[in-house]
Amino acid sequence: MHVTSPEFRDAMARLGAAVNVVTTDGVAGRGGFTASAVCSVTDDPPTLLVCLNRASRNNAMVKANGVLCVNTLGAGHRALGDVFAGRGGLSPEERFAQASWTRLATGAPVLEAAAVVSFDCVIVDVVEKGTHSVLFAEVAAIRQGAPGAALIWYARDYHPVGEDA
Repeated sequence: MHVTSPEFRDAMARLGAAVNVVTTDGVAGRGGFTASAVCSVTDDPPTLLVCLNRASRNNAMVKANGVLCVNTLGAGHRALGDVFAGRGGLSPEERFAQASWTRLATGAPVLEAAAVVSFDCVIVDVVEKGTHSVLFAEVAAIRQGAPGAALIWYARDYHPVGEDA
């Protein structure tokens, strides 16, 4: 049996996932991208898994910087998800100008108001698998935003979920 890439993508469209703006900053520069392929790995030590397309211009930058921040978007921030997904053709500087940022432990940009939670991380391992780099990122700091609905990606569109949805 063989599952084609289009069949797999169609099936994955039925699996809802949080919309995250993943950011980095350091010696290789500041960048960011929208990702739904993010999940917890373990709570001891607290570690996340982030998948990043190997063809992305952010790939080498994130790995060289060795740090990232997973900013899980609130329901009212779909436009920010689009901007960091590359829609609108904005430069990295213009993308970051669309929101307010702060920093925690690693120096990676942390959303001030648009995130329901932010995980500031150090990359501890990278596995290259097919079209993607799988980043294992140990959580160095957490910033919880105001309570409210989160944004998920389901059926190739944004949907609010949770409190006030």
